Amino acid sequence: MKKRVLAVILGAMMTTAGLTGCGGDTGSSESASEGQEMYTIGISQFAEHGSLDNCREGFIQGLEEEGLVEGENLVIKVNNADSDTATAAQIADTFVADKVDLICAIATPSAQAAYNSARNSEIPVVYTAVTNPEEAQLADDEGMPVGAVTGTSDQLPVQAQLEMIRELLPEAKTIGILYTTSEANSAYSISQYEKYAEEYGFTLETAGVTNTSEVSLAAASLLDKVDCLTNLTDNTVVSALPTVLDQANEKNIPVFGSEIEQVKLGCLAAEGLDYVNLGVETGKMAAQILKGEAQAEDMEYELLTDSSLYINQAVAENLGITIPDEMLENAEETFTEISQE
Repeated sequence: MKKRVLAVILGAMMTTAGLTGCGGDTGSSESASEGQEMYTIGISQFAEHGSLDNCREGFIQGLEEEGLVEGENLVIKVNNADSDTATAAQIADTFVADKVDLICAIATPSAQAAYNSARNSEIPVVYTAVTNPEEAQLADDEGMPVGAVTGTSDQLPVQAQLEMIRELLPEAKTIGILYTTSEANSAYSISQYEKYAEEYGFTLETAGVTNTSEVSLAAASLLDKVDCLTNLTDNTVVSALPTVLDQANEKNIPVFGSEIEQVKLGCLAAEGLDYVNLGVETGKMAAQILKGEAQAEDMEYELLTDSSLYINQAVAENLGITIPDEMLENAEETFTEISQE
């Protein structure tokens, strides 16, 4: 079994923050217990899908592990942008106007919006599921915060993913990637695939979209040119993943995921990250800031550097693909059915 490792960029390990939801408070208390300080956190989640939901749940768990418990000494306000950058900006503005004690931003567009809204206030921002904080202009070239903004990165293990795809599809030549043109995290991930694809004997075909309504048409065009698709942690595309999977299944083309929830939904396999753990570390980082143990502007962001293998055997059977015994033995989790969620 592979172990998950959380490495700190340019410094000692710090704790992190992240969570998600669908709007409104997830619970509150009229007042903290006697002698306790009451904190309010605003959580801005860019989209509602499995990996970001796991970040949110992990974030709350991390806060609890540090003694910040919703309903006792913590109020949490949660809003979801439904993959819309303008809505993400409105959510951030509202949290700043409400003078929350901290904003947790889940995914790159929400993190950028939160920092832009809070930069002239005294409200720190802690992000999670941001693929490349430097590209998103949330950290400088040395990994240090550009202001009172820090958090955790979900940079994809691209080389491990390519190696896994090559092992499962020894004859494949072309990999397709759907991505959102406005998401900095996706642009960076594609640059990494472009950097390493040839090393594993692949060429790349990409198709960009601007919103979920364009995903179906882009997928149809891409599937005519490729031997398989590999998914990024692209929020718009992931939100439309069932549509992509339906089209790919009709053509008997494998789709690879980037984390466990995508494999549950019907991707063949993934060398993916544990987003609950990512959220837990993010929650611990937020707790340090709220309790005055650290300042956001001094905290280097953290990067999940190791991945775990997830396999859906039901998908493999449907596609007529045999999973090598060694891969099954090394998998963190295998699934024998396709989730209908």
